[in-house]
Amino acid sequence: MIAHAPLREFASPRPAPGPVLAVDPNAYRAHAMHSPERQWQQTNCYADLWIEILASLGCEPAAAFGFTVAQDFEGDQFTFFKPPLDELEALFGLRINELALYDDLIAHIERQLEQRRLVLIELDSYYMPDTRGVSYRDSHGKTTIAINRLDRARREIDYFHNDGFHRAVGDDFDGLLRLLPEQTREDALFPYAETVRLPSARANPNAPAPMALDILARHVKRAPAGNPIAAYRQMATEHADALIERPSIAFHHYAFNTLRQLGANFELLASHLRWLETAARENFDESADFAQRIAEGAKIAQFQLARGLRQRRFDRFDAALAPLCDAHDALLGGLRARFAA
Repeated sequence: MIAHAPLREFASPRPAPGPVLAVDPNAYRAHAMHSPERQWQQTNCYADLWIEILASLGCEPAAAFGFTVAQDFEGDQFTFFKPPLDELEALFGLRINELALYDDLIAHIERQLEQRRLVLIELDSYYMPDTRGVSYRDSHGKTTIAINRLDRARREIDYFHNDGFHRAVGDDFDGLLRLLPEQTREDALFPYAETVRLPSARANPNAPAPMALDILARHVKRAPAGNPIAAYRQMATEHADALIERPSIAFHHYAFNTLRQLGANFELLASHLRWLETAARENFDESADFAQRIAEGAKIAQFQLARGLRQRRFDRFDAALAPLCDAHDALLGGLRARFAA
């Protein structure tokens, strides 16, 4: 939808709504699933912010990631994994709907915050201070954040993004919400947004375990019949050859959408299986080990790909993918046999 001059009611000043969740960017600590000790400290923007939102609600984020067992290779990338919205509602009572933006952007966000609803919205990382050293004031990129507090008068916005909770102020506030002179074209498109309606009662962290087990079983049944890592391996050297003459940014985009999504996906699955061992009193130790091997192996393969691009040979890159194929066969074979029984 194209932006336009706001209706009078939308443009009228309103008192700044309070924060939806009682979190402070100056004292925030990331959840353990974003620990520096993990192979993939960050996964993708959508999955990462849900880890931190769920933790801030007092829920266990690991409960939400049974769906990762069904990741596939899509021909040019691994599935960009996102927690299914119906499962977030079933497990935690969260209701997520698309938020139609048709008038003043800030007023729309304020209305939702007033009703104690988080706003998930795709904005430009160029204006996000937490991306310093990556894209902040350097390059433009679409990424999803969850807005927890917005103060129009102070030009402040508090938001979940990646593995933390952050604040943007001043010119960054203006840039994110498209208030800069060069951004105020009437034919500019609104960003995509969702609203998160929170449950009226605090979630019981132990309640989702039986349901999470059922969800995992359902996703095991819908997992790819073939081995997605083997399918990727058949094309990976050809992909690597095409990267040789391209600028380094092409490698980073490629690695993010292939090896990073693969490795991070299965590290989240390993966390989910470890959580189920305690929460559901089920033994998933062997399956969790296989998932973790894929996570670690994907990191090694990414290193070998970067090395191969410098050396213009990819035998080590191809060899690094072989044990990942075996681990995936063992992981899915074990889980299928378990749930079939």
